[in-house]
Amino acid sequence: MTSADDATSRPPRGAGEGTPADGPVEHLVVMGVSGSGKSTVARLLAERLDRPFAEGDDHHPAENIAAMEAGTPLTDDHRAPWLVILRDWLAERTAAGTSTVMACSALRVAYRDVLRQAPGRVRFVHLVGEAELVADRQAARTDHFMPTSLMESQVAALQPLGPEEDGVSVTVEAGPEDVAEAVLRELAADDAREA
Repeated sequence: MTSADDATSRPPRGAGEGTPADGPVEHLVVMGVSGSGKSTVARLLAERLDRPFAEGDDHHPAENIAAMEAGTPLTDDHRAPWLVILRDWLAERTAAGTSTVMACSALRVAYRDVLRQAPGRVRFVHLVGEAELVADRQAARTDHFMPTSLMESQVAALQPLGPEEDGVSVTVEAGPEDVAEAVLRELAADDAREA
């Protein structure tokens, strides 16, 4: 990947500063392919946990958005500066003592490794859905720059969370509210196993 010095100079945009979390800072990164419900579920989690929310897609450099709008899959070279911007956003919130929730595809282990470089605990929530369900959701979206033609490239790039990674996987067949509740239950169960 790249260093922070290689990233674009545009400051990251977030949803606010929120209130400092009790105890250690924790960042939840809701991940998965486009159409899995990352943004919706992440916003619900941010509301329930009273944390600032960041939409990873809002941080893409203009050239990445242009490539996706043209139906060109992003390469690692496209993603590197974007991931550094997101990592730095997390690091800034850690420095302020603020836990957050972020929606980010984070498809590959190497991409998640960049985000994990941020200080504080970075936990991943992988939203998993049947291909047909996710494709239907993606096709129904009218407010996103990524065309459905890029779904195959996302599915091909996806590396599910490994057992050594800090996070949980949750299926998305239910509605967003139920998925958010399931995420909170899985995170609590994961914490209990670690105690």
